[in-house]
Amino acid sequence: MRNESDGGSLTALITNDDGIHSPGLLHLAQAALKAGLNVVVAAPASEFSGSSASITATEEDGRILFERRSLDGLDGIPVYAVQSAPALIALLAAHGTFGTAPDLVLSGVNRGANIGRAILHSGTVGAALTGGVNGARGMAVSLDVPLGTEPHGWTAAGALAGRLIPFLIDQPVGTVLNLNLPAGVGEDVPECRVASLAEFGVVQTTMTEPDEDHVRLAVSEEREPQHPDSDASLLAAGYATLTAIRSVGEDTSLPLDAAVDNQ
Repeated sequence: MRNESDGGSLTALITNDDGIHSPGLLHLAQAALKAGLNVVVAAPASEFSGSSASITATEEDGRILFERRSLDGLDGIPVYAVQSAPALIALLAAHGTFGTAPDLVLSGVNRGANIGRAILHSGTVGAALTGGVNGARGMAVSLDVPLGTEPHGWTAAGALAGRLIPFLIDQPVGTVLNLNLPAGVGEDVPECRVASLAEFGVVQTTMTEPDEDHVRLAVSEEREPQHPDSDASLLAAGYATLTAIRSVGEDTSLPLDAAVDNQ
């Protein structure tokens, strides 16, 4: 019988959208091991950022391709490089492709924050949400990294995620958390605050150069003021942020019966 109070015998899938060789993946897997979880690592063979909950893959004769790998620091842990988006990896894991179906899907540590409503497009978040609707609990973990810089907060990100794993285990199946750490944290774990989702995210996309046969998208940093309790504001102030997020569900607030009756 599984002991969910301490993680004993529980299985965690560790995945990401930055690819199998991302240092964040290693640190998240080590945090899960330290928390006493049985760990399997399955991540995209190449980067799949921005893939949301896509279930795209490289197929050969209808087969989704993956291969065993090894990662330094994860001796004896099953590691798979999969030719697919991370959400599909979470779905495959739920069906036993990589062994026991996971009780937790831990996604990250992502290179770059995933905050605001823009998390809709995140492959990191998409994998956690996919785990949440397929019998697991999920957590997406991201590290804010300014463009052109090399992050040094992987250890802190793994440590904070590890501290939250017992809480996640105690929550109902389907629970999904979104954790972000600020830039420049070094090895020190920052204070964590509960946050709401900002209206946008780290960046905002706008349309430029529309023409008859093409359009160009421009991405710029979000400069509009955000609510002080939002993940964007708190992250900018140097706090780690934690938000419980929900996957797709019915909206029961609309009077749909009236629309149907009028047909």
